[in-house]
Amino acid sequence: MTTVDRPAGSGRSGALLTAMLAHPDWACAVVLAGDPARVLVADVQTVADLRAEPAVLADSLLVVAVTADRDDWHLDALLRRAAAAGSTAVLLPGTAAVRLASSALAERIGVVVVGSPDPLATGLATTRLLRAPDQVVAELVGATAAACAQVAGGVDALVSELARVWRRPVWLLDGTGERVAGPEPGPADLDIVSTAVPADDSPASHLAVAVPAGLPAETAAVTAAMAVAAQSMAHRLARQRLAVERDARLRTSLLVELLQTTGDPGPETRRRAVDAGWRLDGWHLGIRIDVPPGVDAVAMRPAVLRAFAAAHITAAVVEQGSGWGAWSTFDHEPGADELQLHATAARRVQWLLRSSMRSAMGVGRVYRDVAGLARTLGEAGDAARLAATRTASGYFVHVDRLGLGRLLLAWTRTDTFLPAARSMVEPLHGQPGDLLRTLTAYLDGESSLTETAAVLGVHRNTVAARIARAQELLGVDLVDPDERLALHLACRSVLFHI
Repeated sequence: MTTVDRPAGSGRSGALLTAMLAHPDWACAVVLAGDPARVLVADVQTVADLRAEPAVLADSLLVVAVTADRDDWHLDALLRRAAAAGSTAVLLPGTAAVRLASSALAERIGVVVVGSPDPLATGLATTRLLRAPDQVVAELVGATAAACAQVAGGVDALVSELARVWRRPVWLLDGTGERVAGPEPGPADLDIVSTAVPADDSPASHLAVAVPAGLPAETAAVTAAMAVAAQSMAHRLARQRLAVERDARLRTSLLVELLQTTGDPGPETRRRAVDAGWRLDGWHLGIRIDVPPGVDAVAMRPAVLRAFAAAHITAAVVEQGSGWGAWSTFDHEPGADELQLHATAARRVQWLLRSSMRSAMGVGRVYRDVAGLARTLGEAGDAARLAATRTASGYFVHVDRLGLGRLLLAWTRTDTFLPAARSMVEPLHGQPGDLLRTLTAYLDGESSLTETAAVLGVHRNTVAARIARAQELLGVDLVDPDERLALHLACRSVLFHI
């Protein structure tokens, strides 16, 4: 994504032909010969037909009004006269192909040939862009103000209406650059102009419009129109924020009510849970995500939802203080393999979130019904608090492993164990790939290449290569349970004291 802040070109006044070809008024135009790259158009002149004699006008677009036979010498003669007069491009009626000889001539003399179903309309639009840029700006600003005043609905409706008025792709991006509204996938590989949407707090959103560089009047018009639209967008975002905060309060209060319920929830509570899309019956597996106090849990909830979706976890997500409580519900009691897959996916969520914010994740055990929901979320909260100090596990703790984890941690912190541990893992120091952390994460993850890759954010083949190298350097066999335990203790001890 490239932000356009000035016209491209060689310093001469005018517009790049490539930018004009991307303009909505040139949507039906087709390049018939020549290379439009870096071709500048500074003015427009119109002639009647192929027999006309163009005036001398440097860097001009020559518009031919009347259709004529292109299969004889008249087109070639016009192209030579156009080049001699200083024209850089010729706009012909219709989009039928020209002769190979004419195409070769255009290439040789440096004149681009373009065809359009209505060359007069295309030429007139170009004349306005080149000769009356203030009028272009005023008209687009006026149309934008009218659209903002008339269109109903929220930000999606306004973005759609702006795209219709501006005749270009329009996006609303949040403070991190993620698409909020507008066509997928977003403006990643396009030239854009953008403007901030005023906001009292939280990172500012931005309006972004695809406008290729090289057409100053269009860039100026869209920039001015965006300044008008940004005010209307700010009002709609404020209304949307109020609605989002109201929904967050409803979710939070409902969860608090459920967690404080003793026995079976009443019919009204169950109805509200159904309206929220929550299943109260079944087996629940809780997740707690803690973030620093400065993070806006309401504003960042969409990012959490995207992370869960990317990891293919279906979960309810509720704002709770400095973070979120989440849970997945199963129709049956999940087995060990299913829980392992879910834990690996949760690690993926944590890795995705850590790429944009500091977070610690805890996962509880699986329990049944409403009472079980409260229990698993409580365990997940305890695990998240412990995870905040566990760098080696990627700030991730699963309650099923807490007992062994605490025992290992206590043992590896003794002074008598540390010298031997350092000696044991010394061959790993200075090796590429951070072998010590990789090996520790691998042993923490019960030798799962997939889980280790999720924790470290690398490919599983990379993990496999690093583990093989570590075994070679240490001269150990990780299949041997005694050697595994000793090495695990050594890795944890050395990492803790780094």
